[in-house]
Amino acid sequence: MDNAHDKSKLKFGLVGRNISYSFSRGYFAKKFENENLNYSYVNFDLESIDDLLNAINNTPNLKGLNVTIPYKEEVIPLLDKLNKRARKIGAVNTIQFKGNKLIGYNTDYYGFKNSLSPHLKKHHKRALILGTGGASKAIAYALKKLNIEYAYVSRSKKKGVEYQYSDLDNNIISKYQIIINCTPLGTFPDIDQCPSIPYMAITKKHVLFDLIYNPEQTKFLKKGHEKGATTINGLKMLEIQAEKSWQIWNKS
Repeated sequence: MDNAHDKSKLKFGLVGRNISYSFSRGYFAKKFENENLNYSYVNFDLESIDDLLNAINNTPNLKGLNVTIPYKEEVIPLLDKLNKRARKIGAVNTIQFKGNKLIGYNTDYYGFKNSLSPHLKKHHKRALILGTGGASKAIAYALKKLNIEYAYVSRSKKKGVEYQYSDLDNNIISKYQIIINCTPLGTFPDIDQCPSIPYMAITKKHVLFDLIYNPEQTKFLKKGHEKGATTINGLKMLEIQAEKSWQIWNKS
């Protein structure tokens, strides 16, 4: 994990499973080209998070990593240190290499907060978070910082989950005027899927935010758009969090 090699050949990468579609690799390849940087960005498509340290040790000049589904929580025990915010959130999507230490950060929170904020109005006081994975933790943290109450929705009963999908009715949807899809439902190629919520209750006062960016308009967003809701996909969030990761990797 010694990074004191040829600085012009630095490598960055994404850790996940089934990530051939990844946004990050394309984004950073374009960035490096535009900024004339002789760096590379590679995908570490791992069957198990236990393979990570081996992959790191076999990749010279590695300077930073992004982490995606399903490892944002599983990666934590492998890190030497957590940034304070990542510890509070309980999920990591960015790893900085500092000497021989691996330090975990969360930039999902920052990307979400800054892409949602411009769309908020006074009546946006409550949010439903669909899904309970690592990404949803960063979303919850951002909502807390924005003074927005939130409730989790999941398929099964578990601690901290207020609603199951079967509980949702028009009354609940009318109370929560921000709805965030943190599930992979609707991601390409399964574009005919969407979370099972009462879309009939969506109004033009609602904001529907989908962390998915491929396709650009998921079925979840399409159904919201048909009801006049404000709809936001995950692209802006990804761009903002990617730039934040870049800042973290490049700070000494």
